[in-house]
Amino acid sequence: MAQESDEVDRIVGAWKTQRPDLDFSPLEVLSRVDRLSRHLDRARRDAFRRSDLEPWEWDVLSALRRAGEPFQLSPKQLLQQTLVSSGTMTNRIDRLVGRRLVRREADPDDGRSILVTMTEEGRTRVDAAITRLVDAESVLLRTLSGGERERLAALLRKLSLSFDS
Repeated sequence: MAQESDEVDRIVGAWKTQRPDLDFSPLEVLSRVDRLSRHLDRARRDAFRRSDLEPWEWDVLSALRRAGEPFQLSPKQLLQQTLVSSGTMTNRIDRLVGRRLVRREADPDDGRSILVTMTEEGRTRVDAAITRLVDAESVLLRTLSGGERERLAALLRKLSLSFDS
């Protein structure tokens, strides 16, 4: 059975004609990753929009939700999980407080520090967003079997770990 061609096959085929001296196998992989990333970005933005969240709000609220009861973290812990600057995080917390999605509370273990706690409204929105996100991402992967998803996840993990170390 002949394999279907996609846009990357057409692009790489044209390059091979023009530059037969080059190995285009990296483009065959990473151009597809790039194109899939754009589809994923659109699906994620739509899932967040439907839950009335910006992507940056999702980052902070999902970190708090994953922390479990009582859904609170220090600003430093949020910085570590979201990889933004201290000033950016302060601004984000301020804006989330303004939207009543989080509140600041004194840290009972350190009176000089605060904890950021997700409100019930924040939890409702982040739970709706993760449900929509999982549904949207499942649609993106619908053509792969469970085994194929596992193999692809393992390969992408291997590649990702080479950058994380």
